[in-house]
Amino acid sequence: MALNDYDALLLLSFGGPEGKEEVIPFLENVTRGRGIPRERLAKVGEHYFHFGGVSPINEQNRVLIGNIEKQLEARGIELPVYFGNRNWHPFAEDAAKQLEADGHKRVLVFATSAWGGYSACRQYDEDIQRIREVTPQLEYTKLWQFYAHPTFVRLMANVLRSAVDAAPAGAKVLFTAHSVPNAADDVSGGPEDANLYSRQVHEAARLVAAEAGVEEYEVVWQSRSGNPATPWLEPDIVDRTEELHDQDSTFTHLICVPLGFITDHMEVIWDLDTELRQACEARNITLDRVATVGLEPDFAGMLVDIAQAIADGDKPETLSNVTVQGCTVNGAPCKPHCCEPLKHPGRPGSAN
Repeated sequence: MALNDYDALLLLSFGGPEGKEEVIPFLENVTRGRGIPRERLAKVGEHYFHFGGVSPINEQNRVLIGNIEKQLEARGIELPVYFGNRNWHPFAEDAAKQLEADGHKRVLVFATSAWGGYSACRQYDEDIQRIREVTPQLEYTKLWQFYAHPTFVRLMANVLRSAVDAAPAGAKVLFTAHSVPNAADDVSGGPEDANLYSRQVHEAARLVAAEAGVEEYEVVWQSRSGNPATPWLEPDIVDRTEELHDQDSTFTHLICVPLGFITDHMEVIWDLDTELRQACEARNITLDRVATVGLEPDFAGMLVDIAQAIADGDKPETLSNVTVQGCTVNGAPCKPHCCEPLKHPGRPGSAN
């Protein structure tokens, strides 16, 4: 099957506010069903208000869409690209209705996450199932996870290598990704699905470090939220940075690799560029937060490569033996109970 046999590509993302008046309604969507008081949401919203109420995620996705369109055009592929979110405008349901109105039938879906697990994968399958209920005549096929795709590993290794080459002796390397409740990482579906998200993050860090020639590094987590009594993946990046400094006062330079994020989401510009940087400055640690790679032209090329592989019936390209999932049709999971949490964690997803 040629890639042109598909009608369109839908970029499916988390969403984020684009003005102060949108912050609280957006957070109400994110936390729907959890009974969080409005005053608590206002506290959470301070991160957004710090940046004028604007999350960078929507504009970054528009840039990514432009890059995908350039890659498609360069290859002579006619595949219009649409944009839909789970939690804010443009909503995925509206994008689906537009796809139907424009006469499309077979739609590829790129969910803006490299990973498996509940919030990184299963929730996007649920989104696809929801938009299929709005447009039951359309067929949706989700692209594979790409955490170990050679292009993603190469792009991340390039920025890490540059940072290491410029760093003083004794610099420490911390790979970071969004933490999730342990209940969201302890998913059902069999041994290969157990702790799939955290295993994929550790595997991607191993691959990137090896490609960059980095022998010593750690994987840490960030951006946890909710009840402090609920166990989440640890250690937290700020806590670990402070602990490393307490253990070794000669530690004066940190290389932070935001492995879990394809672009500079709110978790990057606030949790890393603001909170982590402040913690480093308080201890006279210089911080090099390396670039995210999702807006690189080759990243968009990778997505088109994955779409082409699906159209050709090829296996996913990966450098890892840890399972790569995706390519689900109409929101059906890869197999029964894939990435279902053993205990439903609520909505632990990204803040963006």
